[in-house]
Amino acid sequence: MKLAIDPGLKKKCPLVALGLVTAQVRTTDSSLQLLGEMYSCEAMVLKSVDPRALLDAPAISATRSGYRALGKDPARYRGSSEALMRRLISGKHFPNINCVVDIINLISVESRLPVGLYDLASVQGDMVFRAGKKAETYKGIGKYDLNLEDLPVFADAAGPHGSPTSDSERTMVTTSTERVAAIIISFGGQQPLPAWCTRMTELLERYAEGRDPHTEIIT
Repeated sequence: MKLAIDPGLKKKCPLVALGLVTAQVRTTDSSLQLLGEMYSCEAMVLKSVDPRALLDAPAISATRSGYRALGKDPARYRGSSEALMRRLISGKHFPNINCVVDIINLISVESRLPVGLYDLASVQGDMVFRAGKKAETYKGIGKYDLNLEDLPVFADAAGPHGSPTSDSERTMVTTSTERVAAIIISFGGQQPLPAWCTRMTELLERYAEGRDPHTEIIT
């Protein structure tokens, strides 16, 4: 599977970059150790002098700017990292899905960057990061049909299946998933991506029996 950024999206968002991590995994319930890391992250957010000020982190602001450049209202369609931060600030816990999804959510809050997660057995052909087209929709995970027009999306040969806002049910990771692609999305440049890809790989190896990892930065 190859991943590329569409030139049209790149023209509107010139700093956009992607950090791709692929790996073999074992998708199970999260261990107590992983849950402990998630609870520690929650505590760090709530212990901030002004937790809501975290919503103005440069990475979150860059995601909002990217959405505006594409013509999408970031107050209505939030990046997943901002949505997770708002959840924690409100006093709710991380969702507890499975070890791989939980790792991705942890990385998203730590980095303030959206992360897409896909079961590679359900991805058809290569993948491109582009703007959604008119009338394109898909059913978001646990959500209603998402209006994809002007939203940054990941699309394969069968059409859009993911975005920094919400991924689709078609390529979602379940307990039967064996190989994944995790994509960290930065609208503010590639500088933070290598470190977060390394962190992602380490967590997959530690908590999801991650094997044969591969990392790539796409600009």
